Amino acid sequence: MSNFRQTLNFLLQSAVVGLAAAFVIVFLYPDLLPAGHPMRGSDAQPDSYAGAVAATAPAVANLVGRPTAPAGFAESQATSSLGSAVVMNSAGYVITNHHVIAGMQDLQVVLVDGRMAPANLVGTDPDTDIALLKVELDGLPEIRVGRSDQLRVGDVVLAIGNPFSIGQTVTQGIISGTGRGQLGLSQFENFIQTDAAINVGNSGGALVSARGELVGINTAFFSRRLDSEGIGFAIPINLVRGVMEDLLEHGRVIRGWLGVGTQTLTPDQARALGLRDAYGIILTTVQPDSPADRAGLRANDVITHVNDEPVVVWQDALRSIAAMKPGTKVILGGSRLGRPFRVEAEVTERPSRP
Repeated sequence: MSNFRQTLNFLLQSAVVGLAAAFVIVFLYPDLLPAGHPMRGSDAQPDSYAGAVAATAPAVANLVGRPTAPAGFAESQATSSLGSAVVMNSAGYVITNHHVIAGMQDLQVVLVDGRMAPANLVGTDPDTDIALLKVELDGLPEIRVGRSDQLRVGDVVLAIGNPFSIGQTVTQGIISGTGRGQLGLSQFENFIQTDAAINVGNSGGALVSARGELVGINTAFFSRRLDSEGIGFAIPINLVRGVMEDLLEHGRVIRGWLGVGTQTLTPDQARALGLRDAYGIILTTVQPDSPADRAGLRANDVITHVNDEPVVVWQDALRSIAAMKPGTKVILGGSRLGRPFRVEAEVTERPSRP
């Protein structure tokens, strides 16, 4: 028993001496310790996004042109930087914002490597603020296209463009929100919100993920209208690709249309119409001889369902109808002066606007 106690005392004394010696070494000679490596989780961020920039920046170009003079006025010969654009593929198709090139002529794309080429307009879609151009150049850079529907709030993104004509610039931020609408910026709104700086000149540039994939087309239109520091918006690349495909195939974007003006029903409107719940959208106008007019719809009708799917805000109904092909039959449910109704309307093609 005495031998066991002696052994235990020896071990305890050795442990105390060892700990004391280690403490002295750490305290007096901290440089002797090996450098630690912080643990990284699956969502940990890299120290640099240079790889993502290198993979995408060559495809982000500057767009120059000159304004079209009104009738009776002399044409200006001076060209100026209009904004940014993204080379989508080696075939020379280039995406930018509609508002960047509206009213402009003699458009030219200037690549980061200094090459310049005339840009011909393939088509434009003012309803989503997208324009498609075509350039003829060999060896064009290709950009890898991601999926905007997989973006999460908090994901890191990079905005690449040519703000204030000072040269290509990269800003970094996060996804602040998705599916943003009711901003009054375009007819069909489904914006990505980010706190990456998007300034005048960045319009039409690229919003890319930390993996180096194109996930959106930047627009500075909102920033020019409001004091919105820290709030930028981009058009989701899924929407851009759909618009691009229609412009290539048809020269325009084909959307369904009923011919109504709408707004989300408010509690005050619901009470005035004798409705128990403020649910659905109210028809503010019905265009004569439109599909809605032929179906018997009237101003102040309240629509609560499209094909038996509930409608909460007017953008939902607008997108739902726009996604339908002309000739599609749609069932609209709602109420008129408190009485429920169901009508069938045949969707036609939405008229284009300048």
